[in-house]
Amino acid sequence: MSLQVKAQDTIKDKKAKVSLSKSVEKLERSIDTNDDFKTAKNYEELALVYQKKGDLAKAEEFYKKAEALYTKLKKAEDKMRVTRSIAQVQERQNKMVPAIQSYENAGRIADDEMSQQLNYNDANRLRNQSNPKAQSDYINSNIQLLEEKSKDKLVKESKKVALKEEVANAYVQKAEADLSAAETAEAIESYKSALDYVNDDTEEAIKIKNKIAEVYKEENEYEKALTIQLNLLDEARKNKDYDTEIKQLQEVAEIYFQFNQPEKGVQSLKESYTLASEKGNTKEVKNSLNQLVAYYKSKGDDKESVLLYDDFLNHFDDIVAADSSLIEDKVFQISEKKILQLEKEKALKDELISKKNRFNYFLIGSLALLFIFFALIVKALYAIKTKNKKIALQSLRREMNPHFIFNSLNSVNQFISENKELEANKYLSSYSHLMRNMMENSNKDFISISNELEQLKKYLALEHLRFQDQFEYQISIDEQIDTEVTFIPNMILQPHLENAIWHGLRYKEGKGNLLLQFQLLTKKVQITIEDDGIGLTQSQALKTVNQKVHQSRGTTNTLERIKLLNELYKMNISFSITEKEAPETGTIVVITVPLLDKI
Repeated sequence: MSLQVKAQDTIKDKKAKVSLSKSVEKLERSIDTNDDFKTAKNYEELALVYQKKGDLAKAEEFYKKAEALYTKLKKAEDKMRVTRSIAQVQERQNKMVPAIQSYENAGRIADDEMSQQLNYNDANRLRNQSNPKAQSDYINSNIQLLEEKSKDKLVKESKKVALKEEVANAYVQKAEADLSAAETAEAIESYKSALDYVNDDTEEAIKIKNKIAEVYKEENEYEKALTIQLNLLDEARKNKDYDTEIKQLQEVAEIYFQFNQPEKGVQSLKESYTLASEKGNTKEVKNSLNQLVAYYKSKGDDKESVLLYDDFLNHFDDIVAADSSLIEDKVFQISEKKILQLEKEKALKDELISKKNRFNYFLIGSLALLFIFFALIVKALYAIKTKNKKIALQSLRREMNPHFIFNSLNSVNQFISENKELEANKYLSSYSHLMRNMMENSNKDFISISNELEQLKKYLALEHLRFQDQFEYQISIDEQIDTEVTFIPNMILQPHLENAIWHGLRYKEGKGNLLLQFQLLTKKVQITIEDDGIGLTQSQALKTVNQKVHQSRGTTNTLERIKLLNELYKMNISFSITEKEAPETGTIVVITVPLLDKI
């Protein structure tokens, strides 16, 4: 027998290699960009490539890698889908215990009732392998769930395709359960129902039709089996699907041998052998050769067997060189190594990133602690500074005018020496009340206008009692001011009233006038102390050294207190003192305080 060998890849081989190559390229890009979601998708795609190739162990491995990433990303729906795929691959490897666990895991992850029930049914189906009736019940439940879902108009078209694949798979499972129960007619109907959910030219459809033919062969219905196989052979030739054509020629040959038509069987095997040799399919060349040799040996025709072996050996190198499946296996091996290298690089990169992140977190944490420490120091310093300012303010507020105390006691002494005991008693009583009020309010930075007025009225009454022939005083309050809820700095007016009386009005010829006025302006209260005494210039000329120091300290005290209040309370209190222009005489003190409704 002379055979011509041609090196030619099938369309299917090319698609398989291109699919694998593209999947690896996409995986490489996603790993390089550290895109975990795309990497998970690409792992899932690679698992499907290996699954179609028949390498179920590799498919399981990549599905699990995808599952781990979906778990990390908290993608529940994707994780459920992949976990179910793991269970299906494990089942096909007869790893029943892990498959049951995977189905149950998928059921727990599922966020809809249909998916939960689907996976729990599959888990229970595997638990009842020895009970075909129970298996059929679980499978029928799944078929009903899947068919109802696939008819739902709200389901996307892409998802409907996956649902149809699931329905077809469920019908195949039902057929296998029927065969276990020796119900061949029901098994054939289940296989035919599965065909309704797959396209005719797909690999899955060919597998199902071959299974139907296998059932017919087991039932010795060779004509029906042969019809199916011949139809598949014609379709393969029409589609130039050489792999399927080779396998179908072998299937047809087997039926011919069983159907007592050995000549046709030998002819089919020779066609299979020739085509496999031409297409470089070493595996199928070997299968066809073994079947032919077995037949010739059974007939005692050693001559034909030797001729076949001679032909095979003569063309062995060409067959191997043209074997696309070997090239494909090499591509898969190279791809696996490349994927492993990518994963190692990613693991190393992740470790470096993790170390960098830990260092960054440590650095950020250290800086944060330093910042907090610095903030606490600043806060403590600010608190100390604020406390010092409050102490200073309190100290300034408690400074008593030595001239006021000294002059008050001298006035009492004068009343007593002049036998004016009534006036002395009256003065001492008013003086004690004033001092008590001053002491009670001495720890407050602000008091209401009503409280301040109560003190000032007592003070002015005392001074008027002493100098009643030298001045009259008047207090004017804007009607719009609510004196009970409007606040001003505590004890800030008394020193300037004292200055007006003792250094202005006291030396005036004739009786003078003193005005204390409260006016409401826009969002502030303006307090004016006005007198028509001798004025600042003449008063300065008349003062003793001690009096000059006193007046200077009174004004300085006010300025210092206002500065501290503005800093502590973020306010804008203002103070001014001016002398009236000739021909008028006297002094005008103006203090402006922003409205303080609450302290």
